[in-house]
Amino acid sequence: MGAAQKCGVTVANLGFVGLGVMGGRIARRLLASGHRVTGYNRTKAKAKWLLDAGLQWAGSPRAVAQAVDVVLTMLTDTAALQAVARGPDGVLEGLGPGKIYIDMSTVSPAASRELAQDAVRRGAHMLDAPVSGSVSTLEEGKLSIMVGGDRAAFERVKPILHDIGPTVNYVGGNGQAVLMKIATNLSLAVQMLAFSEGVALAEKGGIPRETAVAVLLNSVIASPMLKYRGPFVLRMPDEAWFDVTMMQKDLSLALELGRQTSVPLPTTAVTNEWLSAARSMGLSRQDFAAVCDVIAHLAGLRKDAIQDPKTEARAQRTSSR
Repeated sequence: MGAAQKCGVTVANLGFVGLGVMGGRIARRLLASGHRVTGYNRTKAKAKWLLDAGLQWAGSPRAVAQAVDVVLTMLTDTAALQAVARGPDGVLEGLGPGKIYIDMSTVSPAASRELAQDAVRRGAHMLDAPVSGSVSTLEEGKLSIMVGGDRAAFERVKPILHDIGPTVNYVGGNGQAVLMKIATNLSLAVQMLAFSEGVALAEKGGIPRETAVAVLLNSVIASPMLKYRGPFVLRMPDEAWFDVTMMQKDLSLALELGRQTSVPLPTTAVTNEWLSAARSMGLSRQDFAAVCDVIAHLAGLRKDAIQDPKTEARAQRTSSR
């Protein structure tokens, strides 16, 4: 795999495409571990902080894949992954015998399996390796990674994945890791909705929101996710870690898989409607904890958090990735 030894640590020649909120931080973690990392992002300016940290730049996803032994991608959805992976400048065109492609996006399992088959035709292997955790989890070195694909390819890159997060679980063949990630993420949204209902009920009954949040986050319901995301109902982060639109994308994937496999997902379906309400109120670019503001607004508790949906739509059209 082109790995070398540096101060007793195995280093590798890696590529990373999709240097957004999570992808950029993962690439930075790989650089900090001593790996050579070549990257690409549609907007180069957003990668300046990584270039300053030693990232090498390539002009396209294909160029990244051609230059490295292992290429990683982390994109927003299935359409974005297809755009980056396919076409004359896509990752697949840069793959060759012995190379490994690791996709860390949360996408359709079927689409992931199709890409894996195309990688094999080029003599390479593709693994789906989505992560469980947030920006804070990643920065604290506690990220969990689930991996699907060829077992031998997984064993080759396992040390690299451990440089990203301490918990790395192999879950099966191609597409199984993204399936597991979708099954995980639906619970995040459902938990956040239930937490928000509890906060609103306590607040409407006269308990200060800050007090209600403190009590709930020190109670038996406080999952690791709620411990770091619960405080968002008091103050949203300036940059959404995982916004409403992205979470709804994952719930839509879950609901589609539920229909295909005849698995009822009632709480997922209800939570999905609350995310639709959040989008209709102009909150699509906020962290999905914004469902608390939707409930509070309908309960007559808060009106200041709701944005003008037309302004929000204009902002989405003019923003750059």
